[in-house]
Amino acid sequence: MTDSKKACGLTVLRVVVGIVFLKHGWMKLFTYGMPGVTGMLTMLHIPLPAVAAIVLTWVELLGGLALILGAGTRVASALLAFDMLVAIFKVHLKNGFFLPTGYEFALTLLAATICLMLAGAGAPSVDKILEKKRPA
Repeated sequence: MTDSKKACGLTVLRVVVGIVFLKHGWMKLFTYGMPGVTGMLTMLHIPLPAVAAIVLTWVELLGGLALILGAGTRVASALLAFDMLVAIFKVHLKNGFFLPTGYEFALTLLAATICLMLAGAGAPSVDKILEKKRPA
């Protein structure tokens, strides 16, 4: 497989995973609102649930946008991978593997974010543009 095909594959993965996280962050912000997210995190015994609600919502919203654009992909992916680890262990693991409440989807997102964290954004991306502009 050529490097160009690998870069395109990473781009497809990055954009689709970015859309998923952006939509989840959007839902937390505009459907549940901070009180709803805080309540959910309180029930999960997450420390400082009001602060965690803000962090979680903005990591998903801005992290998803960052992935779509390919901007800060490795950092955004690391934060989103941590998000999925918490989701797996605090919410989904006890429900078994399969959806609708199991951990299969969160595990898939964890794998995708780890892949992007290790491999980078692919092309086209803001990261690639900035990489080309850096002096050698």
